Amino acid sequence: MNTAAEVLTVIKLNTKHEETWRYDGRVLERDEHSVLIEARFNRSDFPFHGILLRENDRFVERYYADRWYNIFAIHDKDDDWLKGWYCNVTQPAEFTPGRITYVDLALDLLAYPDGSCLVLDEDEFEDLQLDQATRGKARQALDQLVELAKTGGLIQVTG
Repeated sequence: MNTAAEVLTVIKLNTKHEETWRYDGRVLERDEHSVLIEARFNRSDFPFHGILLRENDRFVERYYADRWYNIFAIHDKDDDWLKGWYCNVTQPAEFTPGRITYVDLALDLLAYPDGSCLVLDEDEFEDLQLDQATRGKARQALDQLVELAKTGGLIQVTG
């Protein structure tokens, strides 16, 4: 199968399994446990913790069926300059024909090209009605993402 022409719909769900965002992306590669896609940011321009997110910025996104996170490399729409990585702590993604679906657990990591990081939405995460096992897996996923950011591993998973 030629994945280069394959388009998938990404569906982000909250913990109540309600859809909160939907967009399409083009498959760049896939393996047994992950899919790498390219998508365009589909919201109006806005500043976000020192990064200007612009409509049609290029996102290269890695989703995992066996990990509790996904990773988005954010590239400027004009010159493809790497702005940083946005990492979502999530339940493992579900891959079905034509779709990637994931449940977002609110906790996020924003990593900058200079190696610095910012943990986001800890208050929202604490307010979620989650069992202790899920909380533990989410915290472990955040620790793994911080380690990837510190060691340069984020660029390896997003190309």
